[in-house]
Amino acid sequence: MYLKDFRRLASFTLTVLAMLAAGCASYSPTSLPVRASIDEAKRMLGPPTGEYPLPNSGRRLEFARGPMGKHTFMLDFDDEGRLVWWEQVLTLAHFAKIEPGMTENELLMRLGHPASYLPIARQKLRVWNYQHFNSECLWFQVSVSDSGRVIDAGESHDPKCDGPNDNARE
Repeated sequence: MYLKDFRRLASFTLTVLAMLAAGCASYSPTSLPVRASIDEAKRMLGPPTGEYPLPNSGRRLEFARGPMGKHTFMLDFDDEGRLVWWEQVLTLAHFAKIEPGMTENELLMRLGHPASYLPIARQKLRVWNYQHFNSECLWFQVSVSDSGRVIDAGESHDPKCDGPNDNARE
């Protein structure tokens, strides 16, 4: 078995185990009806990975999924705590809306927490990594300054896809 195949199998296994550990928690909100309460959403999906205030006195709940973070569902609730909308946000369409100058809070509100991040002390920034399903081995990266502003963003090669000898061939 190739190392890449082993990593995929391990990732899948961890996802299944995480779902089983969550008990009756569901992976996605597809069966959650509009007007469901926040408590119903939490019962179905488990504890949120983030919570953000909306301008209309509502709340947005973030539910990041999978150990590799390839799905993040955002659920918006009105001021009465009733579901009005949900969407999977780790998509190219959502990535395209990330612009320099955005605040860290705006980034979190749009994409949620990253799967991982890398601090780069010399440049005084952190690189946030968002994994997503695509036909290539890419992840979406956002550079965030220490002052909490987006510097730039774009897709990059995911080094986890490299085999153990890929660098030796260069």
